[in-house]
Amino acid sequence: MNTVAMKDGTRIYYKDWGQGRPLVFSHGWPLNSDAWDPQMLFFANQGFRVIAHDRRGHGRSSQPPQGNDMDTYADDLAAVIDHLDLRDAVLIGHSTGGGEVAHYLGRHGAKRVSKAVLIGAVPPLMLKTAANPKGLPMDVFDGIRKGVADNRSQFYQDLAMPFFGFNRPGAKAAQGTIDAFWAQGMSGGIVGQYACIREFSEVDYTDDLKKIDIPVLLLHGDDDQIVPIDASARSAEKLLKHATLKVYAGASHGMCAVEADKVNADLLAFIGS
Repeated sequence: MNTVAMKDGTRIYYKDWGQGRPLVFSHGWPLNSDAWDPQMLFFANQGFRVIAHDRRGHGRSSQPPQGNDMDTYADDLAAVIDHLDLRDAVLIGHSTGGGEVAHYLGRHGAKRVSKAVLIGAVPPLMLKTAANPKGLPMDVFDGIRKGVADNRSQFYQDLAMPFFGFNRPGAKAAQGTIDAFWAQGMSGGIVGQYACIREFSEVDYTDDLKKIDIPVLLLHGDDDQIVPIDASARSAEKLLKHATLKVYAGASHGMCAVEADKVNADLLAFIGS
């Protein structure tokens, strides 16, 4: 397996396929890099080099008790990018991975990156506060913590329904998609996944977004039941210097799988613009 050793001994697993301009994918919670299969296959066949890692505590990477925080996630991503000596890269992050991309750019800069894409992403802040009234209350995230702690296997099966919009009237649930979501979630470790809940809910990425001076494409479904669009993409657009927001009418949080063809076409157009 391809892995990079971090300073604390954690090994970060990554995929690296194809040749050409590098596209680097950061996955959502509680998944791993397999979540990007529809995008990585498409872009590898389009002549791009596609790279995706499993966040520490998730998938095939190590499951350390330490470092399960966004500063370290961003540093892990930087280590993968530096190890591969990537240049002119496009960073693409979904959900928590969007926070990782934003924090990487805010913390490490864009010297190796020319564009970024945030899909159903958590920035600037998911938690409801006096300054962020459109966010979600803390009890939502406490409920996620309880679900993971009590029976994460059942919780991940249940979470897949709103994640992909399969709970909506008339929606046809794809059992294979649900099974893949569950399998990816269960491939990670409970300690890291539990700690990561704070990172996608309580971390404020406002300052990171303000620092980003490269073009950023925001893709978001207006029926996202996991990361509501008003507290995320519509707020992020106002903080970014060079942002383009594209709203998918009726789309769920799992748009990269459910609407893969549309997402891939929009990514390809943005990368080539």
